[in-house]
Amino acid sequence: MIDKRELRAAMRAERRRLAALEPGAAARAARHVAHLPVAGLTAVYHAIGTELDALPLARALLEAGRALCLPVAVDRDGPMIFRRWTPGDPLEADPAGVPGPLPLAEAVVPDLILTPLLAFDARGWRLGQGGGHYDRTFAATPHAVRIGLAYAGQEVAGLPVEAHDVRLHGVLTEVGYRPFE
Repeated sequence: MIDKRELRAAMRAERRRLAALEPGAAARAARHVAHLPVAGLTAVYHAIGTELDALPLARALLEAGRALCLPVAVDRDGPMIFRRWTPGDPLEADPAGVPGPLPLAEAVVPDLILTPLLAFDARGWRLGQGGGHYDRTFAATPHAVRIGLAYAGQEVAGLPVEAHDVRLHGVLTEVGYRPFE
């Protein structure tokens, strides 16, 4: 079986390489917004490090008339919650250190969740950072459509899967949107 720690290290390096090679990838991914499943409320994320920046897509979603929210980690071992958000709203670091909406922002439940990742495969499995925040959140919001936001070059032939892993419904990259069967 593939060691997930080694795979994460390799995919972090690959994502850094892709980010340097493809500085316009986030804007190109945002051009495919019309292909995403329809949702009343879409969760985006605040990119950390070399994660594909979700801000261009957030702006395109707003222009398409979609409402947005951001995830907030409220405790280390539980699912994240979501708070309504629009680009430009004030943010503060959550307990995981990720910028999120202030506590006074309305708590909401998204219909579509966009997630960062280190790698994905053609079956819809994703490799995250290893904290389990998104898998716990996906399990707590089973009705929500789960879409990875990534560089096309983050696709791998296959990923190791554990009992707690939750599949994606699709992935959006700079080359387009691809649903998974």
